[in-house]
Amino acid sequence: MAKKDTMNALIKRGINEETVALLLTQYTSLDAIRTAGEEEIVKLGISEDEAKDVIQKLGAVRSSSTSSRSKKKVVEEPEPVKMEEVTDFYVYNDTELRLKGYLEEEKIELPMKVIVDIAARIEGHDVSEDKCRELLRRASAMYERHKMDQNESAGVMAAHSIGEPGTQMNMRTFHYAGVANINVTQGLPRLIEIVDARRIPSTPSMDIPLEGIAAQDENVARLVASNIEMTSILDVATIDTDITNMMLIVRPDVRKMEERHIEVEELVERLNKVKAVRGLVKLSGYDIVIQSDEPSYKKLQVMYDSVKTAKIKGIDGITRAVLSKTEGYWKIVTEGSNLKEVLTVTGVDAPNVMTNSILEVADVLGIEAARNSIIHEAMGTLGEAGLDVDIRHIMLVADLMTNDGYVKAIGRHGVSGKKSSVLARAAFEITAAHLLHAAMVGEVDHLEGVTENIIVGQPVTLGTGAVNLIYTPKKKGDKE
Repeated sequence: MAKKDTMNALIKRGINEETVALLLTQYTSLDAIRTAGEEEIVKLGISEDEAKDVIQKLGAVRSSSTSSRSKKKVVEEPEPVKMEEVTDFYVYNDTELRLKGYLEEEKIELPMKVIVDIAARIEGHDVSEDKCRELLRRASAMYERHKMDQNESAGVMAAHSIGEPGTQMNMRTFHYAGVANINVTQGLPRLIEIVDARRIPSTPSMDIPLEGIAAQDENVARLVASNIEMTSILDVATIDTDITNMMLIVRPDVRKMEERHIEVEELVERLNKVKAVRGLVKLSGYDIVIQSDEPSYKKLQVMYDSVKTAKIKGIDGITRAVLSKTEGYWKIVTEGSNLKEVLTVTGVDAPNVMTNSILEVADVLGIEAARNSIIHEAMGTLGEAGLDVDIRHIMLVADLMTNDGYVKAIGRHGVSGKKSSVLARAAFEITAAHLLHAAMVGEVDHLEGVTENIIVGQPVTLGTGAVNLIYTPKKKGDKE
């Protein structure tokens, strides 16, 4: 604190000017005076009573301000909300419990999903105990056949099973049937987008099913779509510039306004919130006049640019929202994506909303939802191209991309770039840099994977290569 500020502060606290002048010869701040104490102040030629008065006034002000601050803190800080633990255990029905009992008797192990699926198929049918047991034995045999062998190269198989059909995919965009002007990237470019974990897809899109009246009534569905689709001034009106009178004239289009369910009063209210024209907007008949408050062409240009881009209604990021009817129910297909905002819109069937932006799903719904989204998108893309790939290969890729708690790409910035083996990293990309860095830090490669063993020319530690056989020849005279 400067001397002048300190002087003003002391005078405000009711300390006379002579005392203030003496104090400032030694001290430059209030804290310095407080910490000095009465004895030191008396040495400056100030009487004991005055010194006591100075310390009291400085101390009193400080303590009261701190106490008021602490009181304010107590009031402002909300009480922490105690989180309630929610557990939702699956309740087995009679058929599932009966099948579980048979499994225990037969000493067969099956995943619960298989048991639930079998129970759902036989529910309501009179299936004898012998038939149920036979069914479970067959299911167990099929399940064992589908299990992966020990030391099998799961990663290489998955890569081959996805990569080989991927070469047969053509580069095309998928056009939504019955929906105008909504194109979504499909084929090989989409598959690359998924495994690269792109932050923003090349054609972000959402599939928004509706619920209640909105799902059945087209007019209500259109209203929901208009609340979702981003609408700017230029979508519903034209803007004329009157240079002579230094004003902008916004002329709303009646038909477009009705289509988007917007009233002129809403336009005026929204424009009044735009910083550049705040307080200058007036309604003149059906037109909106924005009169400049200063005769400046630059100001008029700034006003025009601000008004032109003003958002009237809708959700940021969604440029189009088109209605589509599937199985007798209305749904909305969008260009652009904003999952967080869409989930809060009235009339939207929130649990079934889908977006093709995987990282957005991870941000809004969490990593488990992102994993399911990767599986759903990859299977859908391959299915559109008419390619039948086992879902377990896609699941392995999805698990690998999400097992760290965030979505990472299959590439040099993700899975491949973080392999523990130097040779495996070098075989993928930027070979010299990897080998040079490994040599500098003295990195050791234990040759445990497929790639590194092939590079050094020795058997891969998979399948028969993972087993060591030792043969001890018999000597003459040895007994069998």
